[in-house]
Amino acid sequence: MLKEIVVNVQEEETRVAVLEDRVLMEVYIERSQNQRLVGNIFKGKVENVLPGMQAAFVDIGLEKNAFLYVEDAQPSRNPEAPNPSGISVNIGDILKQGQEIIVQIVKEPIGTKGPRVTTHITLPGRYLVLMPTVDYIGISRRIESEKERERLKELAARVKPEGMGVIVRTVAEGVDEEEFRQDILLLSKVWRKLQSRSNNCSAPNLLHRDVELVQRMLRDVFSEDVDRLTLDSRSEYEKTLEILDMIDPKLKLKVFLDERENIFEDYGITVELEKALKRKVWLKCGAYLVIDQAEALTAVDVNTGKFVGSTTLEDTVLKTNLDAVVEIARQLRLRNIGGIIIVDFIDMAEEEHRNQVLATLEEEIKKDKTKTNILGITQLGLVEMTRKKVRPSLAEVVQKSCPYCEGRGKVLSEETVSIQLKTQIYQMARQTLADTILVEANPVVAARLIGAGGANLRELEQRTGKNLYIRGSATHHLEQVTIKPLSDQEEITVPVKAGEIIELKVEETHISNPNDGIARLDGFIIDVEGGGCLVGELVSVEIVKVHRTYAKARLV
Repeated sequence: MLKEIVVNVQEEETRVAVLEDRVLMEVYIERSQNQRLVGNIFKGKVENVLPGMQAAFVDIGLEKNAFLYVEDAQPSRNPEAPNPSGISVNIGDILKQGQEIIVQIVKEPIGTKGPRVTTHITLPGRYLVLMPTVDYIGISRRIESEKERERLKELAARVKPEGMGVIVRTVAEGVDEEEFRQDILLLSKVWRKLQSRSNNCSAPNLLHRDVELVQRMLRDVFSEDVDRLTLDSRSEYEKTLEILDMIDPKLKLKVFLDERENIFEDYGITVELEKALKRKVWLKCGAYLVIDQAEALTAVDVNTGKFVGSTTLEDTVLKTNLDAVVEIARQLRLRNIGGIIIVDFIDMAEEEHRNQVLATLEEEIKKDKTKTNILGITQLGLVEMTRKKVRPSLAEVVQKSCPYCEGRGKVLSEETVSIQLKTQIYQMARQTLADTILVEANPVVAARLIGAGGANLRELEQRTGKNLYIRGSATHHLEQVTIKPLSDQEEITVPVKAGEIIELKVEETHISNPNDGIARLDGFIIDVEGGGCLVGELVSVEIVKVHRTYAKARLV
């Protein structure tokens, strides 16, 4: 498998893309105004202790207080040692309000939630992760050889500082003791510097910031199994070579500088990122996925789409589900989806097929470095999964909720808005002594209020006993309306007069008379007789009759 890393460095953001066989699998984005927080270490002050939640809120100097759960606040013990049965620790016995503690962010603030923190500090290096608060040796699960695991465990035992713990990372497979010692020396120095800073400052205060994206990628992602690392920034390229001189000089041969204008565009990454923000994902066979993300749960629906198969229905379903499995695993990594994941595969009648789909899913998930658990198939045929959520998803990084629909993904229809607007007009008519009311709304809403030939407008005026001026405004959002009474001194001017010949663009067909077209001049509606078939065209018309809120015109 060809594995590449492409780095795009811009003034305001740095992006790292991981490709496997030319297919985009993962993307990391870091912006200057929105630096990553996971891994940063703070001296914080306990603001609130909540026994009912077995948690505390800690002020670490950010906009929102950090959340510290009791398990993350307990004095450290061997991670593999079971908790003594029957012994439960109360958060109030560990922390007191106003207490100063050292904490590390383990989960970014997402949505309305602040960051999650722990008192169990970890300092990642190239080959080892130092755990200063626990005496323990762990080996990465991805290292499968028992002989190699034993060798690494012995090496780690010899180099680790007294009373501290280490985790041996996957990339450490095959390395010697000297490289372990270099890692430990560097990490121990960081820990001593961090403690010294803590002793000489008050809370809240930042004690240690994790490295920037490119350095983090060199530490965590760039290893022997990567065939090529391409950067489009000369300064970052030179910095990368300097870092590799210290951590693994052999990897320098895989680093290349490519100062093209838009490297992501040329590699096809930009197109894939755009697709990764859409609900619908097409598969090569013609089937498709629908991915809906909520704050803590993501639903993935598998559909056959245009794929009709060639043999039996069961084979078609199996082929669709197997293709979907590969793409679902990729989309989880690419979109960085975390939390609870529910996959609704197409129903399979045969047990053998269900097991085959699950086995394929487990195999694809193994390629994902983020911890993912597959819980099996429910009675409804849904596959339940969980994926650790550490940082915001791709959508949360590059998008925000629509300011109009506030994240609902839908807006009110013009029919609904016009019905609500009528109610507001009746209310305004009862409250004002003015004889005239001005109503401004989106053109499609205004057209509904006016009605064919002004029939709805006349009925509204009869019911309210007021003169109504309804004006279509292209600047108004579909749900936005403006209603205000007009004094006798204020006049409504219309932009056209009878007999005038002007050029207009027909924008749409008339809502109740498809033979006519609708054009607008400064928001003023012009009903063009016979213009229904000329939508999008520029036409010459003669104004035949002018009403208060619209004009009739004919083609010339």
